[in-house]
Amino acid sequence: MTTTISHWVNNKAYPGTSSATAPVTNPATGAVTGEVALANVEDARAVIGAATAAFPAWRDTSLAKRTAILFRFRELLEARKPELAAIITAEHGKVLSDALGEISRGQEVAEFACGIPHLLKGGFTENASTKVDVHSVRQPLGPVGIISPFNFPAMVPMWFFPVAIAAGNTVVLKPSEKDPTAAIWLAELWKEAGLPDGVFNVLQGDKTAVDELLTNPAIKSISFVGSTPIAQYVYATGTAAGKRVQALGGAKNHAIILPDADLDLAADAMVNAGFGSAGERCMAISVAVAVGDIADDLVAKITERATTITTGDGTTNADMGPLVTAAHRDKVASYVDAGEKAGATVVLDGRAVQADGGPDGFWLGPTLFDNVTPDMSIYTDEIFGPVLSVVRVDSYDEALELINSNPYGNGTAIFTNDGGAARRFQNEVEVGMVGINVPIPVPMAYYSFGGWKASLFGDTHAHGTEGVNFFTRAKAITTRWLDPSHGGLNLGFPQNA
Repeated sequence: MTTTISHWVNNKAYPGTSSATAPVTNPATGAVTGEVALANVEDARAVIGAATAAFPAWRDTSLAKRTAILFRFRELLEARKPELAAIITAEHGKVLSDALGEISRGQEVAEFACGIPHLLKGGFTENASTKVDVHSVRQPLGPVGIISPFNFPAMVPMWFFPVAIAAGNTVVLKPSEKDPTAAIWLAELWKEAGLPDGVFNVLQGDKTAVDELLTNPAIKSISFVGSTPIAQYVYATGTAAGKRVQALGGAKNHAIILPDADLDLAADAMVNAGFGSAGERCMAISVAVAVGDIADDLVAKITERATTITTGDGTTNADMGPLVTAAHRDKVASYVDAGEKAGATVVLDGRAVQADGGPDGFWLGPTLFDNVTPDMSIYTDEIFGPVLSVVRVDSYDEALELINSNPYGNGTAIFTNDGGAARRFQNEVEVGMVGINVPIPVPMAYYSFGGWKASLFGDTHAHGTEGVNFFTRAKAITTRWLDPSHGGLNLGFPQNA
């Protein structure tokens, strides 16, 4: 008997009225472990209605009370990370250490949001005109929608909802139907932290749920992370309905390795960034650009390290887990087939992996291609799997042109000991997030996350000050008072409430 993962409304499970479900599997065994509810329009409107009803009271709740709840949420999350990590591994497949790392990076945003009173401060001008003062405030938008992907079922939602909630908005989270339980666990944690009914809600479902979030006038903004074609759809549909939209799309992330680089450091980084989480990261390095005559040595060092990686069940001591579904595993394997057919050199073939896990698990081991050219599908497409391509170029300028001509601009890196080359690269590269001897340049929570070009649709990046601006809107107030007033005597020490 499998369990049904339902919606979450007003701090309790909500089964909804739809009988449609989708299977949830353990990628390491292939076994169906649950069924997730798929909302119909009526269910989606019920969840949105709860967020709408809760908004006025939460908007008017003091910053002191809001941040106190956020602090409690952070403390509960810190104490119970292993529970959430186990859920992520069971439904996504990534190894436990990677799941714990995901949670910690999401927790950084919760910690950042605890300091939101400072970021919500407005400005004040006395006597802008004679006896006329002007001040500004930032106010919440209302109910907001978050549509998150399968690869980070905890971290990506936490890029958005701590800031949204701290700013006074209510939230409807639509998690991936592939790994939906983490969202319910987080909802239960919010309840335990004391968040009022209706402030954080979970809407399970597929395109029906997504489309209702995109078009329902009660939802004031949409935050989305996923593939570029869907990001384009989300952005076009949401903005046409008058919403603010930040839609983070796909990537094809390059790392340039210059001849003066520490090749051992670079090889370690390529393996970690290319094969971590089975390559199911929008910030994964999928293209290593070897400049000059270092390519043979670099490929040898990457191969030496990659052959030591163990692939298996994420609950064991394996280094890399399975892919999320059988269909996705087969899709990634088809790219390996295509790369081989196109003439790239298969240095390491993950199709033949002997995994430490169930025979029906969704296995594909680390795969390394050499002599890849820009016309091959393994170069042009975001594969979203453990496939690393080595492209050989003669110069820095050729490497830079390769990156800048790519339609994506999410993340990139350069490996060098030349400070001048690194400074030139960070200035000239047309990519939103840059690492210098850092392979996965995901910024800290007090900066903002987001790419350029086809990797982002919308003007605002996630978390940091841009995230605060996204979830609030500014208001300027001009004031003239003709008569003074006072509130009487009270000798007690003033308190926040």
